[in-house]
Amino acid sequence: MTYTDKFQLVGSLLRPKELLIYKNEIEHREDIQYPFYDQLPGYQETENTAIEAIITQQKAHELSIITDGEYGRSMWHLDFIWGFSGIRRFIADQGYLFQDLDGGHFETRKDIGIEILAPLSGKNHHYLTIYQKTKALAGDTPVKITVWGAAHAFTELAIFKGLYGENQVYPTKEALKEGLLKAYKEFIEEYRQIGGEIIQFDDCLWELFAEDNEKSFFTQGNNGLENLADEFISINNEIIDFAHQLGLKVWTHNCRGNYQSRHAAGGSYQSIAEKFLKDQHYDRFFLEWDDERAGDIEALAVLKDKPNIEIVLGLLSSKTNHLDDEKRVFDLLNKASNIIPKERLYLSHQCGFASCDCGNELSIEQQWEKIEQGKRIAHEFFGV
Repeated sequence: MTYTDKFQLVGSLLRPKELLIYKNEIEHREDIQYPFYDQLPGYQETENTAIEAIITQQKAHELSIITDGEYGRSMWHLDFIWGFSGIRRFIADQGYLFQDLDGGHFETRKDIGIEILAPLSGKNHHYLTIYQKTKALAGDTPVKITVWGAAHAFTELAIFKGLYGENQVYPTKEALKEGLLKAYKEFIEEYRQIGGEIIQFDDCLWELFAEDNEKSFFTQGNNGLENLADEFISINNEIIDFAHQLGLKVWTHNCRGNYQSRHAAGGSYQSIAEKFLKDQHYDRFFLEWDDERAGDIEALAVLKDKPNIEIVLGLLSSKTNHLDDEKRVFDLLNKASNIIPKERLYLSHQCGFASCDCGNELSIEQQWEKIEQGKRIAHEFFGV
């Protein structure tokens, strides 16, 4: 094994079988609410044991930044909202639609329904309890927390689900936005108070605005797209700036969907770079460049004159059960380093290995082999 800070883990790791027993039950029950411990005897103890084990494994593999493997959640995004006061989850008629491996339609789990029953609050969130345990177990190794990006959450609640209006908790879309931002700030403030240092906002929103994404808003004929993009950027920047004021490092991870080795969307970075890369205030971008959907890596040029921003190139795939083409990775690293100085670049997989409980279609052993390959490539290329 080779230590290098230049290889980064996006966040999630495959769950062990004993934990998945509980996770599978959660998926099919709407009579229980996050974090589910009271209704599932033995679940919390099993989760704690699994988190302790995955932290030990990350340290053994000499990863430079530790996560909880996202073991304390069922899905990369909804658990964060489930942990807010005022939220009820339920099983919807249909899951999210992804593209199947053969090009057809693939439907995800269906427990994605959300209802707002009372004003939202991010105080006393269970993620913070898990963070404190992770931090204690990580020792001197830095720990980051990964949460749902604010603009993407607003899109889900306000635009996709329409959770505002007459006879609802929030009478207008603006009121819902204000309530959601308040809850985010409450969470971030308490995270900082317990010693949090790095927060990463995960976001699959950007490609909806890409002209070359066949499933984007453009092809749906919506008007006012640029104003909508500006609103989303404003939402994210308000949260980023608030976190910066508290002294946090603020990162973001962007992908096009990751569920059982399937993806949800296309769209290149060239088509959204000016707004969603250049105009957002993040310190570090985790970007997805594992296949042709991302377009030319020349899109990085919009960040060339922003010397304080770091870029993590997701050139490796967490979706496949085989090692990546190293020549392709080195070629893209070389091309990227001709645009952005090497000291600002890092290497990673394009996404986590288990954005949702089911995980991608590879074994835990294959996961670690792919991580070790990434570390070795990063060490060889960056020389550190």
